[in-house]
Amino acid sequence: MRNVTKDNITDVFMGYVSQDTDPRTREIMGSLVKHLHDFARETNLTHDEWQKGIAFLEGCAAIETEDRHEFVLASDVLGLSSLVDMLHSSPEATSSSVLGPFHVSGAPALAIGGDMKRDFGGPVLLAEGMIKDTDGKPIAGAELDIWQTAPNGLYASQDAEQDTFSFHGLMTVGDDGRYAFTTVKPVEYTVPTDGPVGDILRACGRHPWRPSHLHFIVKAPGYRSLVTEIFPDDDPYLDEDTVFGVRDDLVMHYVEKPAADFPSGFEISGTVSDPYLYVEFDVTLKRED
Repeated sequence: MRNVTKDNITDVFMGYVSQDTDPRTREIMGSLVKHLHDFARETNLTHDEWQKGIAFLEGCAAIETEDRHEFVLASDVLGLSSLVDMLHSSPEATSSSVLGPFHVSGAPALAIGGDMKRDFGGPVLLAEGMIKDTDGKPIAGAELDIWQTAPNGLYASQDAEQDTFSFHGLMTVGDDGRYAFTTVKPVEYTVPTDGPVGDILRACGRHPWRPSHLHFIVKAPGYRSLVTEIFPDDDPYLDEDTVFGVRDDLVMHYVEKPAADFPSGFEISGTVSDPYLYVEFDVTLKRED
């Protein structure tokens, strides 16, 4: 079309989209471009501002690596990751929450009752619960992928001092659906701010802190997979998570117990000499439609 104007350019774009294109692709691309064009018109976007936006995207691409996913982090701090989670979470199941940019695939097997703390300092946390369906029945053989930061607030993929799978474990539950493991108490931490995402946070006057949490990916045949995280109710950043990941049903409560009460059947049973933290948290999966 020869006579393209600021008022008809969106319609012209849609006219260029082939009718042979997948209908969902047409819907998503059409809506995306409409909102982009409306945004530019509503804000009277300048060339300089447009170039800064392009530079932001180029900056994200420049520091992307196998272990650092700046585009994912940008999606997280803009709330898009959490919004997509909430759009597709089932009210019958445990809420989903952000995967984040630091998950490492291929974690080693972790036995029920196994330990992820190893020689790291910090309070011992004993976490256990049941993987169950929406009727409250245990899901035998469910797989639980667990990961978290070390006490220094860094994930293994961020820290050359940790091995590849530090604080990562893959557990398969038994017929009773029960999972149980020990680890170190998670700590709150800041998302990386040395790249373009940090520039966005500073420009918006926002802090980079996340509340402490455990990450879970839970899978079982015939059920919708769940990506989520659970947070202690006493964390100072619980109500201001910079990636908007907290949900009411994902908040847990630590109970401090004396070392003498530490149960048998765990890898570190008989070696705990200080008070430890205990939490019980059940995970509910919904059957696939």
